[in-house]
Amino acid sequence: MGGESLDNLEIEKSLGLVGWSIEDDGVGGLLKVRVEDFRVEEVSRVPALDPKGRFTVARVTLHNWETNRLLNRLAKSCSISRNRIFASGLKDKRAVTTQILVIDAPQKRVSEVSIPDCEIEILGRTHQKVGMSDHDGNRFTITVRGCCHPDGSPMDGKEALMRVQRIRKGLGDNLGADVFPNWIGPQRFGSNRPVTPMVGRAVVEDDYERAVDLYLGMAGNRSGEETASFRKMWRETRDPKNCLEIIPKHLGYERDILNKLSEDDSDWLGAFKSLPHSLQLLTIHSLQSLAFNHALSRRLSSGLSLIEPMVGDIVAPLKTNGRIDVSKMAYVSDTNLDRCRRNCSLGRLSLTGPLPGNTPNLAEGEPGLVERQALIDTELEFTDWNVKRIPRLSSSGTRRPLCVPFSDFSVEEATEIPPSAEVSKRWEEQPSAGERWNPLGASLRLSFTLPPGTYATVLMREFMRSPLDHY
Repeated sequence: MGGESLDNLEIEKSLGLVGWSIEDDGVGGLLKVRVEDFRVEEVSRVPALDPKGRFTVARVTLHNWETNRLLNRLAKSCSISRNRIFASGLKDKRAVTTQILVIDAPQKRVSEVSIPDCEIEILGRTHQKVGMSDHDGNRFTITVRGCCHPDGSPMDGKEALMRVQRIRKGLGDNLGADVFPNWIGPQRFGSNRPVTPMVGRAVVEDDYERAVDLYLGMAGNRSGEETASFRKMWRETRDPKNCLEIIPKHLGYERDILNKLSEDDSDWLGAFKSLPHSLQLLTIHSLQSLAFNHALSRRLSSGLSLIEPMVGDIVAPLKTNGRIDVSKMAYVSDTNLDRCRRNCSLGRLSLTGPLPGNTPNLAEGEPGLVERQALIDTELEFTDWNVKRIPRLSSSGTRRPLCVPFSDFSVEEATEIPPSAEVSKRWEEQPSAGERWNPLGASLRLSFTLPPGTYATVLMREFMRSPLDHY
């Protein structure tokens, strides 16, 4: 574990976010200059309401809140366990997000909760919980600012709009109308500090000391001075009590770990388990996600189609919300090849890639060779996914669509930033050498709807072609 920040290209390579389905320079630019520039509205049905229901249903709008942290805060405000709040997805932090929550607490108590930058609209009561990915999708409205050419010169609105439409057409020609490669986005790994899969690897290897060490101490790009100093102190001293004296307030999970270590500095397992269950699980999922991204990248570089199956591929039926029915996956063989190709072209079936686990689920033939090489690239070919000391983190593995649709797409020039508006520190500081944005460049507002579990930043990456830390 080092203290040096990684280069963008190194991070992209390590996360498998390499390659394109079409060649283009894109519009460049920077996301999340303002919190309001990134809006997400969950597309979901409200659970069936019943005045006698056990649970409270609420529509929650968050301004610059990471979902897990908000749920912890809400649980504390309602005097309940975090496990008694149910959500169908985790949303972006630096954004305005709206989603449905089901809360196992009296309606009156929820209505009395007051949390800064959080609006809670009580919808009623229900007997129904919601689970991960129960929603139908997410509606995004995203503003990219500072569009520019690869040489850093500003790009005007007309040129930027033309490039977005050109890329959209290119994706359509190569993959089908309004379809794009289903990479797993940088947020899954930790955008500016891709520590999550490294922690996950330590967990499946039963090395909780290394897992905690990485989580506390790994340096990140664009960390604030206080955060960088805290992580440096941990790397140099590994003294939980001294680190607690300087830890920034916003690092709540790290604080919980340090408090546990202050009680027993050898209880690394207990320290890791002080993280919320959803975050513990995310470390495993992010490790699996590495394999998927590398398989998708290798498939592109090998010249294999992302939409037309070949013998050995594994296909799955597509549901109306763009997700796949993993219970009905099937291998493509000589006998069903034509039928699979036809159903893929009609949007009924999707090619899939691996999220590895203990149950063998790799393709065969040439696609299988690509997937096995991805496991070798990520050093996951011999991984035991049984997490012996935390069995609930064990995984049998599954598959994920290689491509997904986007819908209700629109793009227009966006208004300039008002002089009094609060902007990111990065925008205030102006671009550094090698960055792909220019404050004099155009701003575009893109709107689209994506299936659950799909990353808007990945679609924006197709249009922007900016370095990874611009998202």
